[in-house]
Amino acid sequence: MPESIMTRSVREILTSPSIGSDVRVQGWVRTKRESKAGLTFLEVSDGSYFQNVQVVVPADLPNYATEIPKLHTGSSVMVLGKEVQSQGGKQAVEVQAREVSLIGACDPAIYPIGKQKMTHEYLRDFTHLRPRTNTFSAIARVRNVLSMAIHDFFQQRGFIWLHTPIITGNDAEGAGQMFRVTTLDLDKPPRKEDGQVDFTQDFFASGVNLTVSGQLEAEAYACSMGKVYTFGPTFRAENSHTSRHLAEFWMVEPEMAFADLEENAQVAEDFLRHLLGAVLEKCPLEMEFFKQRVEPAIIDTLRAVLDNPFKRLTYTEAVDILKKSGETFKYAVEWGIDLQSEHERYLTEKVFKSPVILTDYPKGIKAFYMKLNPDGKTVRAMDVLVPGIGEIIGGAQREDREEVLLARIKEMGMHEGPLQWYLDLRRFGSVPHAGFGLGFERLVQFVTGMGNIRDVIPFPRTPGHIRI
Repeated sequence: MPESIMTRSVREILTSPSIGSDVRVQGWVRTKRESKAGLTFLEVSDGSYFQNVQVVVPADLPNYATEIPKLHTGSSVMVLGKEVQSQGGKQAVEVQAREVSLIGACDPAIYPIGKQKMTHEYLRDFTHLRPRTNTFSAIARVRNVLSMAIHDFFQQRGFIWLHTPIITGNDAEGAGQMFRVTTLDLDKPPRKEDGQVDFTQDFFASGVNLTVSGQLEAEAYACSMGKVYTFGPTFRAENSHTSRHLAEFWMVEPEMAFADLEENAQVAEDFLRHLLGAVLEKCPLEMEFFKQRVEPAIIDTLRAVLDNPFKRLTYTEAVDILKKSGETFKYAVEWGIDLQSEHERYLTEKVFKSPVILTDYPKGIKAFYMKLNPDGKTVRAMDVLVPGIGEIIGGAQREDREEVLLARIKEMGMHEGPLQWYLDLRRFGSVPHAGFGLGFERLVQFVTGMGNIRDVIPFPRTPGHIRI
């Protein structure tokens, strides 16, 4: 094949057509149909764009009778042809083929991805093939745009991207729901005199886990470099089967020195607006698809977040509103409870009709590192709530006083030994600092309107399920 002929992506062909130019197209057949005029029409996708490119295959191709009948949905092909103005009304440009080669055959009798509508539950059994559908390829492109927008936001504001460890001895949440990492023989682990497993004989000479958060390590760098952020995988060994939980997911966690809760809340609001603006600007076809096929109000919901000021109130004020609402909730509302999604959505969708930032939560339902308020009952925590999903960002001003932090660690029954380095940050040049975390999959779920978080990550990890 002549080297001078350029391979162009489907995105390039459809968004920047070069009518009359020779082109090479490589991708997978989405559909194939034959006309009475002796033409075969292929819809070919390479994943680069929401739309497929139409390839017109004339019957006088030398290999038409031998090769074209072998092409089925899922087959991979290489097409050599010319970009031309389309004769049909569904697309502006198409490829007039003069050579079509079957690269990889696909048996339609056993291929599990067909033209018929398939449920998301069905497709979870084929996570390796589901990106060949409109829904999951669109989700992948949205994830890509959001990922780049995250880096753009922080890089433009002088944050440094920090790679925090996956394997750690820290439990940032103090909840103990962690995956143990070990090289010990699980059939015959070494044991101490009291019968406990002797982790001093393990690879790291102590018990270690997969991280639940990079926050604590990010604080160390923020207290030296000012503003940092992490963006990486985190793990929770939480035996939850809900539509909002995963055992492995990605977290975005900025941390800022010399910042208080108010500054933290403003950065979170600006951050969320930046991300939604990016996806509406760069994924218009995908968002229109989600509007048509998944959630009719999704674009309006995102624009409402962009266009409306975020309402700010305290947890105590929110509880008071909920108790006086007259609404019957599944979970009763009392001061001190961890608000449920139904409470958060009621505030955003029924009361304020806008995003809400709640602050100053009871210390009993929040982590040990959050700054204690003068009342001794609440901490400088915040949650950002959005319509349709509830909490999407959680954060806090960190406790920067050594003696108060140490008291909180003991109060929560935690061991201070593994956290001596964390206490050092309060001993050596302590500063007010704050940060927040955003669950990336929760964001993608919100942006796309998808009902189950297992459908917005390429390969979901959930209790009892790890096929790939």
